[in-house]
Amino acid sequence: METRAPYVLIGSFVLAAILAVFGFVYWLNNTGGIGPRTSYHVQFQGPVPGLLVGAGVLFNGIRVGEVTQLGLAPDNPRFVNATISVASTTPVRADSRVGLDFQGLTGVPVVTLEGGIIVAKAGEPPTLIAEAGAGQSMTQAARDALRRVDTVLEDNSGPLKDTIANLKTFSDGLARNTGKIDGILAGLEKMTGGGTPAQKVTFDLRTPQNLGPAGKTLSASLAIPEPTAVAMLQTQRMLFATGGDNPGFADFLWADSIPKLVQARLIDSFENYDIAHAPLRTADLGQADYQLLIDIRRFRIATEGETRVEIGLSARIVDKNGKVIASRLVETSEKLDKVEPVAAVAAFDMAFTRIAKELIGWTVQAV
Repeated sequence: METRAPYVLIGSFVLAAILAVFGFVYWLNNTGGIGPRTSYHVQFQGPVPGLLVGAGVLFNGIRVGEVTQLGLAPDNPRFVNATISVASTTPVRADSRVGLDFQGLTGVPVVTLEGGIIVAKAGEPPTLIAEAGAGQSMTQAARDALRRVDTVLEDNSGPLKDTIANLKTFSDGLARNTGKIDGILAGLEKMTGGGTPAQKVTFDLRTPQNLGPAGKTLSASLAIPEPTAVAMLQTQRMLFATGGDNPGFADFLWADSIPKLVQARLIDSFENYDIAHAPLRTADLGQADYQLLIDIRRFRIATEGETRVEIGLSARIVDKNGKVIASRLVETSEKLDKVEPVAAVAAFDMAFTRIAKELIGWTVQAV
């Protein structure tokens, strides 16, 4: 016996299942979803571009429901009325702020709820009034802003034209007087000490050459450390006894600081006297038997009374144990006919020659 399939029954069952699924989805997305729901009326005082039934409702950024109904206000065509369904546990208040936000790259609109402290009276839920311009997108806001800027420019077109004309006149005046302006700026720069600094002229102290034959040579090794001096003498400038600088020496520089220059030229002088027994530069090299310690007291130009250059040194000879073997003061001066760098350096050369000869003779005898 052939079994006949109940096609009508099967088709009816499938159709019913499909309708049930669609009904459930519609109910879930539009009428309440899971759990108890509360509906609120919302009124927008302007357009709500893109807002659709089923759009999400966010409270403090959290999705709590959806839009269930949209329509125009019958008493004012500029207003839009909406009904939203949210979870009953959502703390919606009578003064909760309502807005419209556009999310994602496609700008999908959602209704936003924030804050509020006034609890609504029992009974019918209150109507929430959205903020003015809540439905205004970023594009529309930019258009409105540009429209306002255009209005301002249009209202002030006359003064703007006058300002631009004045700027052009000022610019033309600057162009015609560029040379004068450059001269004024150069003068100001020079007056304030700016601009390219003047090139300094460097002078060296001459080493004595004719020190006579070495009648007696150094019998022990000798070192000449860098001389000591007060801070004022630790300089390359020409010093004056009265203090300050002479305008004629503004660009003057010694080849090195005064203590280093005196040390180098004293060693050179000993070498010119007896190169075979020349002293070392420091006591650390070769463990010299003696050290010639120099303290510079004066190295300057004196202008009070007869103008002259003055050199004053304090010299001591000590052995390896630090015992002072001999000591003396060596001082000299040289008349200066003209206070200028070249003449001053020549006078210092002559004074230093006498100092070097005296120190060499004394040192050779003491060591």
